[in-house]
Amino acid sequence: MAFTLAVDIHAAPADVFAFVADFTKTPQWYSAVQRVEHLSGDGGAGTRYIVHRRLPGGPAINIVQVSAYLAGQEVSFTSVEGPTPFTYRYRIQPASGGARLQLDGSISGAGLTGPAQFLGPFAERFFSRGMQDNLGSLKRLIEQPTSPRTA
Repeated sequence: MAFTLAVDIHAAPADVFAFVADFTKTPQWYSAVQRVEHLSGDGGAGTRYIVHRRLPGGPAINIVQVSAYLAGQEVSFTSVEGPTPFTYRYRIQPASGGARLQLDGSISGAGLTGPAQFLGPFAERFFSRGMQDNLGSLKRLIEQPTSPRTA
């Protein structure tokens, strides 16, 4: 399943990029991600993380790598090991009053177990709605002047 979502965020594009590009902050706004551990790299292309997620079939662990990095503009994360292979490309552009964050992604249900493996199109609609909710959480978190962004 491929998708594109966007959200306007009232913050400087550089701040939005810095927050999104730091994959260790993902648990603060992405509901399925419980914990992220930095494995290797400096945050640029090739950096790897262990991601602990909560999926419909139960807990899952993925190894995720920064697959593309253009400072201040674009960062892509690709699962290189684990269930539900995915690639998320975040592009940040200046917009009126702040930044526009566009997420181009693809995700597969490969590796789901139990009843979740049979959800097909229902899972796609559920996932798309969930991702839009996650981007809303990200927007609120970045826009809050007192948000715990350094955690």
